[in-house]
Amino acid sequence: ELMTGYTMLRNGGVGNGGQPWVLRWSSRIRLTWLSFTLFIILVFFPLIAHYYLTTIDDADDAGKRIFGPRTGNELCEVKHVQDLCRIRESVSEELLQLEAKRQELNSEIAKLNLKIEACKKSIENAKQDLLQLKNVISQTEHSYKELMAQNQPKLSLPIRLLPDKDDATFPLPKSNRNCRLHNCFDYSRCPLTSGFPVYVYNSDDYPFGSSLDPLIKQAFEATVRTNVYVTENANIACVYIILVGEMQEPVMPKPTELEQQLHSLPYWRTDGHNHLIINLSRKSETQNFIYNISTGRAMIAQSTFYDVQYRPGFDIVISPLVHAMSEPNFLEIPPQVPVKRKYLFSFQGEKIESLRSSLQEVRSFEEEIEGNAPADYDDRIITTLKAVQDSKLDFVLVEFTCKNQPKASLPTEWALCGERDDRLELLKLSTFALIITPGDTHLVISAGCAMRLFEALEVGAIPVVLGEQVQLPYNDVIRWNEAALIIPKPRITEVHFLLRSISDNDLLAMRRQGRFLWETYFSTSDNVFSTVLAIIRTRIQIPAAPIREETAVEIPHRSGKAAGTDPNMADNGDLDLGPVETEPPYASPKYLRNFTLTAMDIYRNWNSAPGPFHLFPYTPFDPVLPSEAKFLGSGTGFRPIGGGAGGSGKEFQAALGGNVPREQFTVVMLTYEREEVLMNSLERLNGLPYLNKVVVVWNSPKLPSEDLLWPDIGVPIMVVRTEKNSLNNRFLPWDEIETEAILSIDDDAHLRHDEIMFGFRVWREARDRIVGFPGRYHAWDIPHQSWLYNSNYSCELSMVLTGAAFFHKYYAYLYSYVMPQAIRDMVDEYINCEDIAMNFLVSHLTRKPPIKVTSRWTFRCPGCPQALSHDDSHFHERHKCINFFVKVYGYMPLLYTQFRVDSVLFKTRLPHDKTKCFKFI
Repeated sequence: ELMTGYTMLRNGGVGNGGQPWVLRWSSRIRLTWLSFTLFIILVFFPLIAHYYLTTIDDADDAGKRIFGPRTGNELCEVKHVQDLCRIRESVSEELLQLEAKRQELNSEIAKLNLKIEACKKSIENAKQDLLQLKNVISQTEHSYKELMAQNQPKLSLPIRLLPDKDDATFPLPKSNRNCRLHNCFDYSRCPLTSGFPVYVYNSDDYPFGSSLDPLIKQAFEATVRTNVYVTENANIACVYIILVGEMQEPVMPKPTELEQQLHSLPYWRTDGHNHLIINLSRKSETQNFIYNISTGRAMIAQSTFYDVQYRPGFDIVISPLVHAMSEPNFLEIPPQVPVKRKYLFSFQGEKIESLRSSLQEVRSFEEEIEGNAPADYDDRIITTLKAVQDSKLDFVLVEFTCKNQPKASLPTEWALCGERDDRLELLKLSTFALIITPGDTHLVISAGCAMRLFEALEVGAIPVVLGEQVQLPYNDVIRWNEAALIIPKPRITEVHFLLRSISDNDLLAMRRQGRFLWETYFSTSDNVFSTVLAIIRTRIQIPAAPIREETAVEIPHRSGKAAGTDPNMADNGDLDLGPVETEPPYASPKYLRNFTLTAMDIYRNWNSAPGPFHLFPYTPFDPVLPSEAKFLGSGTGFRPIGGGAGGSGKEFQAALGGNVPREQFTVVMLTYEREEVLMNSLERLNGLPYLNKVVVVWNSPKLPSEDLLWPDIGVPIMVVRTEKNSLNNRFLPWDEIETEAILSIDDDAHLRHDEIMFGFRVWREARDRIVGFPGRYHAWDIPHQSWLYNSNYSCELSMVLTGAAFFHKYYAYLYSYVMPQAIRDMVDEYINCEDIAMNFLVSHLTRKPPIKVTSRWTFRCPGCPQALSHDDSHFHERHKCINFFVKVYGYMPLLYTQFRVDSVLFKTRLPHDKTKCFKFI
């Protein structure tokens, strides 16, 4: 077979079946060869490569081997591998720590869960206790009300009686001259709770209205429109008022015609009871034309009265209306100092008709007078005054003959000389102004005498009235001996000695009181009309209408931001502020005296209390008897209630104590577009004890940002929108202020809580004073003869800045509604000096300096934006303000003081359970 195969191969595979066999054989050879080749590649090549590589590593240094086998430590010597190793180790450690923390947290969670369960149980128990306490309190209150109902009678407002329009059953007195309130006034129309409604007739509806002086009528109508007591409903009126003078001479109606017109008034009711006839006089020659008119039971208010006509306690002597349609110019009024002026006294006048010649003309009413006419002392007066002038012991000026035509006057009356401006110039040079009453003693007051009194008070000349029978204006409610000298005519020879013996302090006090009376009751038509109404209202014992408060228009704002705690605010040293109030804010006890008026209150407040007290009749600082505490009601003044709460140290620090042991204060904060500073200041008030609320006076026309989040300090924050940007807004009596104590504070003030609390305690001991922190003083500039404002550090002061000060809300009413408008206008002009104005006002009213507490001389917060006080013109404006205010008041009311109140711990030994007290030095 081999041979055959060889032969076939040699023959080219041709033969019987040779060619396919060759093909099969060649295929097998190729497969075998391919398999052998692959085996060689897969086996021998790795062996050769391994041998080659190991040979290279053996040939090089051990440290330079690259492909040789290496240990674990050697691998870590490579840089990037080393980093990975460190990361692995760090991760391993962190994993171990996290696992440990996880186990700790699991244990803490388990403990907290146990505490939560315990707290839930405590809360449930506390709720049960609280519910029980509420039930006890409710039962106690119910029992208290039952006891009060048993021990106190039930009181209700009286039923208001309104007589019929044509009621004529009122008993008549024997004579109209005998009219007094008890027999000529119908009290049933004036209940205590009526509010004293007054109806004013329109004079133009009656014929005599065309005869009235246009200026008088216009001023009267303007006053009536703004008076709080005037009503248009005549059916409920208590008093009806009709203006009948001053009348113009050419068109004056006849007495009979005027009498008929008065009796035809729709509410005259046959006899004119509860009517008031007002006869205003603008000139000294105003005639007493009502004398010959039957006025029935109507009251009369005018400047001229005969004794047979005047009914004391019923009619009213009023002052002349000089400034009918104009406000007095304070810059033209001379200052009250120096006390002594060029002339010791002065008098100018001319007596046209003597007493003896005038007796024949007044026989019609003198026949009703019993006794003889008094002696005429005018000749003796002339002789004595001329002798004083000729002696030249003092400069005096007396003239008994007018250089020009004298003014018209009543018989036996000394007529005025010259024009009003000339008379005022003489009075400005006179320490005293003589006023000689008419020789006819039956003429109890005349328009000429009232005009002399008005002019003397206006320019600061102290009136010396010769004739004790005179009835000066509002004499039954004003204590005239505090502002004028009333001397009987027989003492004319002693007048010079008496005037020279009065001390400078007494002269200044009388001049100041006279200026107060003139400004309050004489100067304008509003003052005259309001004073007349106040006298009637006071006589029939109806309380005054509450003085209006400024309505606060709140700016909506979002609150809820948790207020932080400033560490500087919380650091109170050794001072324990007492418990933080946990009950809702409460208002101060207010009062209206609930109609418990007394003659002493009326007499005292009309004469010595500041301001027009026909609007605001009581000072808030007068004491009240313990028996009167039950009469406390609504109003605006302070009356102490309750007693002290202990005087030892521990009790002192834990409660306010004193006469008002339960009291809070209101913070009034003025701001202008400084939101961040404002928010920080509000947050500093968080946790302040005895804080009632915060009134933020937003002084910018631009409203706060809508996204501004206000802090939650635990008490209400009232944001008040103002009508204009004015620093006077700081002292508006906002109705939202429900406490007597006001802490006026700037938005950048930085005070600690212990300082505020100490200031509050001090203010409670001196409620009529301004109690503040930074002190300032005024000084006299000798070279320029003017006043200066000084803020240098000093141990003496006369002002405290109201950017951080306590004061009574009472002064907010006086500042906004009583203080001369010229002062508020200057504050608006300079955008400055409102704090000086408040210090002037309080010192003027109390004659006391402010009280400074602590040693602070500034209160600005560190890092706050600079305020207006850093402007160069700030101090120049304050210099001008002080000098202008002095002109308005007529003197410098600020008083110096070296008194400062600091908190000092007593070193007195106390029991171990008592802490230390404070004392004020």
